[in-house]
Amino acid sequence: MSEPTIIPDPAEPDPLAPTSVDAAVRAALAAAAEATTLEDLKAARLAHQGDRSRLALANRSIGNLPATAKAEAGKRVGAARALVAAAYAARQAELEQERDARILVDEAVDVTLPSGRRPLGRRHPVMLMSDRIADLFVGMGWEIAEGPEVEAEWFNFDALNFDVDHPARQMQDTFYVDPPGGGLVLRTHTSPVQARTLLDRGVPVYVACIGRVYRTDELDATHMPAFHQVEGLAVDSGITMAHLKGTLDRLATELFGDGITTRLRPSYFPFTEPSAEMDLRCFVCRGEDPQCRACKGIGWIEWGGCGMVNRNVLTACGVDADRYTGFAFGMGIDRALMFRTGVSDMRDMIEGDVRFDDQFGMEI
Repeated sequence: MSEPTIIPDPAEPDPLAPTSVDAAVRAALAAAAEATTLEDLKAARLAHQGDRSRLALANRSIGNLPATAKAEAGKRVGAARALVAAAYAARQAELEQERDARILVDEAVDVTLPSGRRPLGRRHPVMLMSDRIADLFVGMGWEIAEGPEVEAEWFNFDALNFDVDHPARQMQDTFYVDPPGGGLVLRTHTSPVQARTLLDRGVPVYVACIGRVYRTDELDATHMPAFHQVEGLAVDSGITMAHLKGTLDRLATELFGDGITTRLRPSYFPFTEPSAEMDLRCFVCRGEDPQCRACKGIGWIEWGGCGMVNRNVLTACGVDADRYTGFAFGMGIDRALMFRTGVSDMRDMIEGDVRFDDQFGMEI
């Protein structure tokens, strides 16, 4: 559809006059240059390129000219409109570039800042260490056994060959549960699982128990009144100290790396005979630094107790001590965590500071 013919007003300047077209072009270019935002440019475009603009009026006025004059006027007005359109397109590109650069600055995100979202939780490193030990024993074909933390005094002491006057039974060493004389204690070790397992499952048996135990120790850098142990029990025909040594060497290697050296020192526990303390060659100085803080210069670090299950324990649990032998051991998981990671103060494990857990992530 052709544009309508405009009848010029005699009182108005001729929109097709070269001076009028040039003036319209200058005004349009000036408005484009003065626009500082895309909104300003849009308003200027509407005023100088819209249907009511002077150049649009000139374009429609071409229809009033004689046929011989239309070609020349059309070229002149068309060139003017093309010049204005190019100028506005260039100015729009400049303003869009400035806007994008401003957005990059105004809406910049510092990716090094901590996230404002709720941080992910972490499992406690003692629990991670416990799971690692459990996986090790399961991989060896053992089972994982559990027992109550509030334990019967018989399981905690009597079944394990503790005499009635043994110092461990005293109030200064054991937490007794009210009422007094009720026969319930907070278990002082995971060894009661030995008796429970032998009574429940019979023999042969290969089990490991991992759990929390309680003693009336003062809280300091190396002791806690509530801590964690792993108890191992193997009872079968022909079990010897050699099997015990091999099992503990495997456990030490898996937790502390290849080349770790262990030794057994004679000791005494009521529920094992013979009994031994297991030491690790200091993994910090390898026994070569007399000033080493980890081993205090002796070259060895005590890890836990072990030995062959006492005949009295086997008999109390209904096992034929003439046919079956077994070994048992108990190691502190919290102390193993200290050895493995270099944590110097056990109190850091229980103070609830999430920064302590965060440094371990999901694996230790």
